[in-house]
Amino acid sequence: MARHVRKAVFPVGGMGTRFLPATKAMPKEMLPVVDKPLIQYAVEEAAAAGCEHFIFVTGRGKNALEDHFDHAPELERTLKERGKFDLVEAVTSWMPKSGQISYTRQSEPLGLGHAVWCARDLVEDEPFAVLLPDDLILSKTPCLRQMVAVHTEVGGHVVAVSDVPREHTKRYGILDVETDNGRIAKARGLVEKPDPELAPSTLSIIGRYILHPIVFEVLDRKEKGAGGEIQLTDAISQTIGTVPFHGLRFEGNRYDCGDKVGWLEANVAFALDRPDISDAVRSALRPFQF
Repeated sequence: MARHVRKAVFPVGGMGTRFLPATKAMPKEMLPVVDKPLIQYAVEEAAAAGCEHFIFVTGRGKNALEDHFDHAPELERTLKERGKFDLVEAVTSWMPKSGQISYTRQSEPLGLGHAVWCARDLVEDEPFAVLLPDDLILSKTPCLRQMVAVHTEVGGHVVAVSDVPREHTKRYGILDVETDNGRIAKARGLVEKPDPELAPSTLSIIGRYILHPIVFEVLDRKEKGAGGEIQLTDAISQTIGTVPFHGLRFEGNRYDCGDKVGWLEANVAFALDRPDISDAVRSALRPFQF
């Protein structure tokens, strides 16, 4: 039986250039979807999956992100004095407890694999999750919780996957599938951003991973791949055969919030999913229906 996934890594050192000028002074992970920042959704998803230790791989200019996961005594005191206890709950109820959050710095933007490698001493020798806050998933059961259930059965590496149009394979890590039951695909290989005519399938990884710590042995070599960066998918690929590798077609809808249109779609979808505002949102959207 696979070990419990206790630790979650959040690579949040990126500059968010696709959202400039909004991200000039604000971390992209703090962009709100309705009334919560992207990073809060990711942490809540990890907590719902049973994670107990949240590891942020940050960079320069991420102070607002760190402050978001700390108490704001003046704000909380003012809200209490004004009797706004529902707002006190809104800013405190989701926060991890003292000692559950760790921060480490990625001093150079050398790729996702390098960002994960920066967390190696905090992860140590146990399976761990990696969540990319840009990928926001609306689902009845949190995506990572679905993955943890599969990981308990199969162990090794488990990634969230979805089928993409063949012409989009050069944007993603693509699985070379050995067997596929329509929900879980066992892979014999993995190719980072292949040209459409060379892609072994159209099953792509999105920003959720559960990884065996053996991946750090490959990342320690700091070998560069596509784009001259240290690719996490390359490290995963080199461990296939030593540990099993499966992709899960998760239940839910994924929104690419690193893209302006994807972020707008996420705001609409999550707002419509909120019973407290869904009717008002539908009314507001009615003039824009084409």
